Amino acid sequence: MSLKILDTCVNCDVCEPVCPNQAISLGEEYYIIDPALCTECVGHHDEPQCVVVCPVECIIVDPAHAETREQLEGKYTHLMESKG
Repeated sequence: MSLKILDTCVNCDVCEPVCPNQAISLGEEYYIIDPALCTECVGHHDEPQCVVVCPVECIIVDPAHAETREQLEGKYTHLMESKG
């Protein structure tokens, strides 16, 4: 599954730089996660780094973008191949 940032985000800027896939960016009101780029850090870390560093615990699994571990691994592989 992709993760998503809730509107309780305080724009503290700690999640964006720890995302290995550059899936996090500043939205109109708070940070957002691009589900096409989010692998929940599969392939990079044992747990999602944005969740680890978030001081207000506003990052959750996005039920609208359900993916299995195998799908996340496939997405990771595809992203790495496209980076060359």
